[in-house]
Amino acid sequence: MSSTPESEPRAPRPALVFDDPMDQQTSDDTDRGWGERPEGDSAADLKRFLDEKPPHHI
Repeated sequence: MSSTPESEPRAPRPALVFDDPMDQQTSDDTDRGWGERPEGDSAADLKRFLDEKPPHHI
C-alpha cells in the first residue's frame, strides 16, 4: 500500500516514422521556398525588377 498519488494518464508518444525523407516535399521544392512572391500585376513585376537589378546594370 503505497502512498504515491495516482499519475495522470500520459499522452501517447508520437510514432517513429521510417518513411524515405526524400519522398516528402520541402519548402525548397516550392516557388515560395525560393523567394518567389505571390501573384501580382505587371507594375509589381517592374518594381521587383528595378529593386533587384544590380547597380552595374543601370
